[in-house]
Amino acid sequence: MPVDVEARVISNTRLSPDYNVIALAAPEIARAAAPGQFVMVKPAQASAPLLRRPFSVFEVLRTNGRIEGLTLLSKRIGTTTNLLFNAAVGDVISCLGPLGRPFDLIDPPAEAWMVAGGVGLAPFATLAEALQSRGINVTLIYGARTSRELFYLDWFRTRGVRVLLATEDGSSGDRGRVTVPLERELQAASDRNVMVYACGPEPMLEAVAHLASRYGRPSQVSVERVMGCGLGGCYSCVIPVRNDNGGQHYVRSCIAGPVFSGEEIVWD
Repeated sequence: MPVDVEARVISNTRLSPDYNVIALAAPEIARAAAPGQFVMVKPAQASAPLLRRPFSVFEVLRTNGRIEGLTLLSKRIGTTTNLLFNAAVGDVISCLGPLGRPFDLIDPPAEAWMVAGGVGLAPFATLAEALQSRGINVTLIYGARTSRELFYLDWFRTRGVRVLLATEDGSSGDRGRVTVPLERELQAASDRNVMVYACGPEPMLEAVAHLASRYGRPSQVSVERVMGCGLGGCYSCVIPVRNDNGGQHYVRSCIAGPVFSGEEIVWD
């Protein structure tokens, strides 16, 4: 069951003029969180916005093996993200979670390829740790507009994650979308058992799901839908999925997701 805590800000690391990682003292949530789950947050003293906003759990913070809290990766684009960007140590953030359906973890000898676009990197720190603890070889395929928006590369590399990059301006890795290195890897891995995990803008998720299907690989995608409550009460985050009879119906992504099979979603 999710818990609602008033979490103190432990630290606020600004990665760029718009991106930051905020650490929250919410051990109750961090202990229960599975890779791909999210929290609903709002600065406790802020009168606006009225509703909380969803964020994937980025890291689970540990000190000498003891879980102390969690972090959120954020890009400021609105009121809540601007408040999180400017939060000071000691500020209080209302934090509800963990929420949603997590990623399904695979077993060896399968490989895991994590495809991230922008802040879609957020669920992959905990996923990489969980997969590696099962003996899985993990690759991160990470895309952004420019190299200045690629973060935590050393974090993944020092943990043995193979990292492939793509930038739209060609400043790091392949020039173009993140699907460029993904398709090249899929073409070269015809005899390998691979699960493709993806998180990022929905057009990217659609392209990744179609590529994985074309090359006969399963995929799991974490969708980024607007969520008003995170508990299924407001129906603001519905998404179309396939029926067993070939039709479609709508489900709430905060409950049935945010993680879905790439072939389950009816893409627009």
